[in-house]
Amino acid sequence: MGLLMLLFVAFLFVFVFPIRTLLAQRQETNMVRDRLELFREQSDQLADEAERLQSDAEVERIARERYNLVRPGETPYAVVPVPDTSAPTTAPTTTTAPPAP
Repeated sequence: MGLLMLLFVAFLFVFVFPIRTLLAQRQETNMVRDRLELFREQSDQLADEAERLQSDAEVERIARERYNLVRPGETPYAVVPVPDTSAPTTAPTTTTAPPAP
């Protein structure tokens, strides 16, 4: 009986535990590969953006869109929405009596 238990424990150490470790390492390797692929895609996108930002036209487009900048001599215009006449123009206020002296 003792010899059978010893063989069983030896079997576990020789086959089962290494296989579990191997499977865990494969899963981790696959997760790391997925992350690496994601990082490569992000790197490619950033490289494309950096290349686009090397052109003066792209820099000017961003300056106009994001920061509302204009070239010297140009007149900037702002489109203001028409006020809603159905809503009250002033916010209601409440008054309170001053504290007694």
